[in-house]
Amino acid sequence: MDSARIVFFILLFVACFSGYISPPVALTLGILFGLILTNPLPKQSRTGARLLLQLSVIALGFGMNLHEVLKAGRNGFIYTALGISFSFLVGLTLAKLLEVGGNSGYLITTGTAICGGSAIAAVGPILHADAEEMAISLGTVFVLNSVALLIFPPFGHFLKLSQTQFGLWAALAIHDTSSVVGAASRYGAESLIIGTTVKLARALWIVPLALVTAALKHSKSKIQFPWFILFFCLAAVLNTYLPMLSTGYHWLFQAGRLGLTATLFLIGAGISRETLRQVGWRPMALGVVLWLIVGSLSLYGILRGWVAM
Repeated sequence: MDSARIVFFILLFVACFSGYISPPVALTLGILFGLILTNPLPKQSRTGARLLLQLSVIALGFGMNLHEVLKAGRNGFIYTALGISFSFLVGLTLAKLLEVGGNSGYLITTGTAICGGSAIAAVGPILHADAEEMAISLGTVFVLNSVALLIFPPFGHFLKLSQTQFGLWAALAIHDTSSVVGAASRYGAESLIIGTTVKLARALWIVPLALVTAALKHSKSKIQFPWFILFFCLAAVLNTYLPMLSTGYHWLFQAGRLGLTATLFLIGAGISRETLRQVGWRPMALGVVLWLIVGSLSLYGILRGWVAM
């Protein structure tokens, strides 16, 4: 049974890498597999998803113009800073009101404010969070992240959001980089550039947050810098200033998109019935309410023209 599950799991993973399966479908297949059959390779999937995400983001840089990347990152900086500050203020207040115990409230707020599982994984060791707190926080964010990828593109079309508006909204309101890129790529090329760049600029806030958290907790845990973001920028530099290699860049960019689709399958497969049981209603309520507040207010600001690129 286990060997059959492993073979089936690998076949689905390869299928998601083929280009014939869209990001939302890949994520849905992963979730269904995790809930019905249970992921037979949970540790390998988590490690693989993290590495594949980083490599895929770097590959996406080969399809982007450096000037557009810098413009999007510069314009999105102030919105990111305000959004993170607001998310922490509201998130920590809600955690107290809902009595979300231990480090879970801080971790869920961190994941919502910055970049989902990556931020939780970076801050968790600094807080000395135990396995249960990490599982609850990651489970909450992953479930909501999956929902966002599925509902954001159709909702954006319903509201007739422009490419720029949707890319910015996805970057500010969706948790993980993988789902931001997945949703933005389905919406259009310009949306992909803006969504990816603003999201990566948001991810850089992991470093100052980790430093502040370590100072407050008097922790000496090692702080990891998201180096893959710098390699993404280097790829954009090569694409902009060495256009004679454009054919190779195109293939790398396409490989990055396929890699992100396969990453979403691995992330979806990490959601199991046990994960949902561990989360409980209080952390999930915190994650849902905070996500709805951040998503709706950022969308309102974009529609009113207060948040624009």
